[in-house]
Amino acid sequence: MAIAIRAASKRQHSAPDINVTPLVDVVLVLLIIFMVIAPALEHGERVELPAILQPDKNQKSKLDPITVTVAQSGTIYLEKTPMPADALPAHLASIHAHEPDRRVVLKGDGSVGYQKVRDVFAIVQNAGFSGVSLQVSQRGGSNDEQPDNEEKPAEN
Repeated sequence: MAIAIRAASKRQHSAPDINVTPLVDVVLVLLIIFMVIAPALEHGERVELPAILQPDKNQKSKLDPITVTVAQSGTIYLEKTPMPADALPAHLASIHAHEPDRRVVLKGDGSVGYQKVRDVFAIVQNAGFSGVSLQVSQRGGSNDEQPDNEEKPAEN
């Protein structure tokens, strides 16, 4: 009988102790890994957008826009796929035939010559899209509450 009383008293006094420190360590390591790896997953070249002081506030299109990018090297990307300039009109025309309501956002690196970006802009306009926007980053000194490095589309 004494053995049963001792066993019962041991059960009452021993409470499980949950140590969450290893769980927090693992979560923080995973967070750091994703923060370092996520920017490297974006395909294509890095594009430094020109900055403006007063971006257009209203977004006119509810559909996902088609992105055409002119990189610093002069390479043209259609939705992160490199494409020669002579093949771009045919691809844009086929996209416009299937989805005529979609808009096009043109991203041009700030160091690319104006003529190169204007040529791509003309190709997009000739494909028949109703709206073409130039994507720029917001320059400091404006009266907006948003951060200076946030990218915004500007209607043209």
